[in-house]
Amino acid sequence: MNATPAQHPPTVVKLGGSCLADLDGGWWDDLAGHGQERPLVLVHGWSKPLKQLSPRYSEPSAVLRDRYGNQSRWTTPEVIEDIKAVSAELGREVLKRLEQRGITARRLLGSDGLVRAGAGERWWWKDKQLVELENLVGPITGVDPAPLTGLRPKDACLVTPLARNEAGQEVNTDADRAAAAIAGATGATDLILVTDVAHLLIDGEPVSEITAEAAAEFRDKGATGGMRKKLRAAGEALDRGVERVVIGSAPVTDLLAARTGTVITRT
Repeated sequence: MNATPAQHPPTVVKLGGSCLADLDGGWWDDLAGHGQERPLVLVHGWSKPLKQLSPRYSEPSAVLRDRYGNQSRWTTPEVIEDIKAVSAELGREVLKRLEQRGITARRLLGSDGLVRAGAGERWWWKDKQLVELENLVGPITGVDPAPLTGLRPKDACLVTPLARNEAGQEVNTDADRAAAAIAGATGATDLILVTDVAHLLIDGEPVSEITAEAAAEFRDKGATGGMRKKLRAAGEALDRGVERVVIGSAPVTDLLAARTGTVITRT
């Protein structure tokens, strides 16, 4: 997954599924303004839209925990289809907002030749027993940036972070880590993880800047839930050549200027 030199390296922005509907017109104006100067690759989550589709996605049984303690949405072929349905609706709204602001936008399924996945874990805790289950998830093993070549300033691509495994199955992946892999593969200098919190908090205090090493230490000792995944994704992006990762809820230009949010760098 080495970066491919790009004539116009993009800014990669992960749009958190929990906050996407709350981004106002000013936020989109700001993103489009940035997109006048840089191509945009947007990777979206779907957690909140999926829960709104059906109450079963909010039930504890919708989430599995593997033998190592990692959590994953229990993904069946039906869940894949629901993810694609809510993503298509979400995509239409995002593309509309961008096109209204002068950005030429298109949508791409990661499973359509962009993102590759390895074999997923097969042993999961269910009813207090470790059982073998088919769960259509998998770790990202590669990104082919070819579908994203040709992006120029005023262009954007919205990626739905599904992947294709070696057996040809469409599988669910973690959107933050997908964004990190895509950022590395496209030669992006910046990865922005837009979420519903303003900063990384350590001991209750907001952190404006942190090194990858310190972030990894906190990830393994103190971070929980979604922030733990974001810090893992940040480390993976920096390892793949991205210069900095910013986590926050503000407009993209404010995050890039370090006026708010948390900036994570290699050193």
